[in-house]
Amino acid sequence: MLDERKSEIVRAVVEEHIRTGEPVSSRATLEVSGLSVSPATVRNDLAALEAEGYVVQPHTSAGRIPTALAFRYYVDHLSPKRLRRHNQARIAEFFSSVHLELGRLLKSTTSLLSEITRYPAVVTSPGHSVTRVSGAHLVQVSAESLLVVLVGDGSQISQEVISLTQTADPADIEAAERIVRTLLIQSELDVIDVVDAIPPKTPKTVRLIVESVVGSATHAQVHDQEVYVRGTGQMAGVWEDLNKVQSVLEILEREAALLELLASMPVGTAVQIGRELGLSDDADVAMVSTSYDVSGETTGRLGVIGPMRMDYGRAISAVEKVGDGLGESLTVSDE
Repeated sequence: MLDERKSEIVRAVVEEHIRTGEPVSSRATLEVSGLSVSPATVRNDLAALEAEGYVVQPHTSAGRIPTALAFRYYVDHLSPKRLRRHNQARIAEFFSSVHLELGRLLKSTTSLLSEITRYPAVVTSPGHSVTRVSGAHLVQVSAESLLVVLVGDGSQISQEVISLTQTADPADIEAAERIVRTLLIQSELDVIDVVDAIPPKTPKTVRLIVESVVGSATHAQVHDQEVYVRGTGQMAGVWEDLNKVQSVLEILEREAALLELLASMPVGTAVQIGRELGLSDDADVAMVSTSYDVSGETTGRLGVIGPMRMDYGRAISAVEKVGDGLGESLTVSDE
């Protein structure tokens, strides 16, 4: 734990670097911190902070740049800023006036968050449990694979491609679909005994299809979440180094990995910096995200991705405000 003076110096260096993107001199550090100490004292403290890994000096005559450790310390001791009034009003107006189906709402919400923060934004769809089925469809993808589409009572949709143990023709698929609908529609998925429920004279191929479909449905009752990404066009203005832009694009384009990353974060607001995101030590990337609740249950997550020197206070405030608005909007539309 840093003492009060060093804490203030770290805050000053981080905030000035966020503002300028340049190494911060000891003179600027003194001015921003407002400390009543001599320049020599600040230089000595900066040297000590460098030895402790909080700042680095690109070359002898340059100022200091905060490290991931300094950003982490800053975030952990940060009081988030309030959003400007016009942004608060914009968010409130968006969620009070928008009436869109879920996919379009989430896309528009992602765009809104990116426009307000000026960072790439991500939003995951709510994860609903499909425990009671209102519709079931089987679509033949190939001779040995099927796309299984289940529709829940709340219009949640689960889609999964399953492999068949033997070749099936269209007539087999149609027969299996009829039985699947009889078994699943308006039934509780976790109480179905598929072996006893299939009519005894059902052909072997059809029986195998039904068993595979019902088995996949009962073992995967959660609606697959989708992830929406917006604001990648702003990345060149956020990261000057094109190599860093490419590394961030790779994160955003790996949908499964991005979903896994967001799912691993704790409920509430979280800030991950550099290698905390599973990246290399020199990765200039940070993520601010928060969960959102629908009808009192945590179901999805949204956030922004930016450089380590992002304006954390503003990003946290924006992410939380948009998350609250999205959760309330989905709760109202769900009732």
